Amino acid sequence: MSEITPDLVRHLGVLARIQLNDDEVSRLTGQLDAIVDNIAKVSEVATDDIVATSHPIPLSNVFRPDVVGTTLTHEQVLQNAPDAADGRFRVTAILGEEQ
Repeated sequence: MSEITPDLVRHLGVLARIQLNDDEVSRLTGQLDAIVDNIAKVSEVATDDIVATSHPIPLSNVFRPDVVGTTLTHEQVLQNAPDAADGRFRVTAILGEEQ
């Protein structure tokens, strides 16, 4: 027996603030019913002796080591800046706050 009815789809549309016409309600009723049926099939297969997994393949850390390299000096960083003051980039206030 189908758990998803056109009235339920209309109610979900109201909750989601989506206007659905009758064709969309009909189409979504079938699609959502298929989704619920497939979830029910997966639930039948799942047993207590199967460990839940978040990923089928074990993951390992793929980050490179954090090694200090050569860096730019303050002068090099600021040489092409449109405006600088006190060793920092100077930018226009965007929040309407004067500092």
